[in-house]
Amino acid sequence: MATLNQATGPRFTRILGYGAARGDLAVPNDDLVGPIDSSDEWIRQRTGIVERKRASKDVGVVDLAAQAGAEAIATAGIDPSRVGAVIVSTISNEVATPSVSTLVAERIGAGIAPAYDVNAACAGYTYGIAQGDALIRAGLAEYVLVIGAEKLSPMVDPTDRSISFLLGDGAGAALLGPSDTPSISPTVWGSDGSQWGAIWMTSTYSQVRDGEAPFATMRQNGQTVFRWAVWEMAKVAKQALETAGVTVDDLAAFIPHQANMRIIDEFAKQLGLPEHVRIGRDIETTGNTSAASIPLASHRLLQEHPELSGGLALQIGFGAGLVFGAQVVVLP
Repeated sequence: MATLNQATGPRFTRILGYGAARGDLAVPNDDLVGPIDSSDEWIRQRTGIVERKRASKDVGVVDLAAQAGAEAIATAGIDPSRVGAVIVSTISNEVATPSVSTLVAERIGAGIAPAYDVNAACAGYTYGIAQGDALIRAGLAEYVLVIGAEKLSPMVDPTDRSISFLLGDGAGAALLGPSDTPSISPTVWGSDGSQWGAIWMTSTYSQVRDGEAPFATMRQNGQTVFRWAVWEMAKVAKQALETAGVTVDDLAAFIPHQANMRIIDEFAKQLGLPEHVRIGRDIETTGNTSAASIPLASHRLLQEHPELSGGLALQIGFGAGLVFGAQVVVLP
């Protein structure tokens, strides 16, 4: 019997560069408080958000993703034709098919590179990093572009007090490539389908098609999500550190999903983060951008604190599904 060839790749991978794109419109709290009978102070106290970025009608999720992806490639100094796969994590593609990623691959000049979308909500970027790392080490791609991209503003019901004022639009990207040293730890990831209804859409495609329900918008059970995020995800974050073989004292940064500033603050307390660890807090002026939030926060953190380059960052995503993913990475 003939022996099959099998692909093999480098032993280690790393993030080589980040890219970012935010919605072109700055929407302050005061613009949203009327329909929810609330106030700027109420939103700030509960979420830490001062304003969120949202995209104009003619700016789509593909536009945001392509802009962020192009910057990541340029920052890494890699020719786009060498990108061996494009992974876009998103829940806001306006059509069920074709994927966002195929159009992004074409726009950034990645030729006929394989491209696919990942639907893992706010954990989508960490899922993408896990897959990009695996693809490179398996020898299936030399470089992999991972993008978290969302245009969530069309999914907002202005009268909803559960999640509408949280959501923003944007895309963050990371270009992964081979490394001489370990720079992306094993991923701790999973799901809890028993809490499938904690974050949901108000109607299905069929219900809208048949005139049984209006256009679907997003909702959440805030208390359920808060408790799960703080208590259960703190355990996942600690497991990710243990799996990576490091402690909180080794970290330069902590970059959680930008769900809510109160969750981020409680997270830091649960982990016992030392004072030297910088914490991503992009939510204050960007809002919750689901799959885009971790790479956007990473991009901003490195812009504001370039001395973090080469340091270790713990990143963790969690959201609808419920799904979660965490890993420790070396910042580019």
